[in-house]
Amino acid sequence: MKETTYETFSRGKMYFDLGDYIEAARILRPIAEDEPGSRSILELLGRSYFHSAQLAKAEETFRRIIELDPCDSWAHIALARSLERQSRDDEAAPYRRMHAAMSGGSLD
Repeated sequence: MKETTYETFSRGKMYFDLGDYIEAARILRPIAEDEPGSRSILELLGRSYFHSAQLAKAEETFRRIIELDPCDSWAHIALARSLERQSRDDEAAPYRRMHAAMSGGSLD
C-alpha cells in the first residue's frame, strides 16, 4: 500500500526532528516534486537541506518559496542565511533587508 503525501511528510518530519536531515531531505524531495506548490513541504525540505549543509539545494528551495509567496519574510531570511553560509554576503543582503522590512526592522 502506497503512503499518502501526509504520511510521507510526517515520516520526513520525524527524521528532521530526530536530526537526520539527510534522510528527511531524501524522503521529502519526491513529494516536493509531486506537490510543487506546497509551502509546508518546501519549507521542511529547505530546512533539511540547510541543516545538512546542502546549501545550493536549500537556496533553490527557498527561492521557490519566495516565488510562490514574495511576502514570506521567513523565506527571505532563510535564503539570506543560505547565501551567507556560501560566503555570498552581497547576494544575501537584499533578502536580509527585505526580511527586516517585513518583520519590523529585525535583520535576524
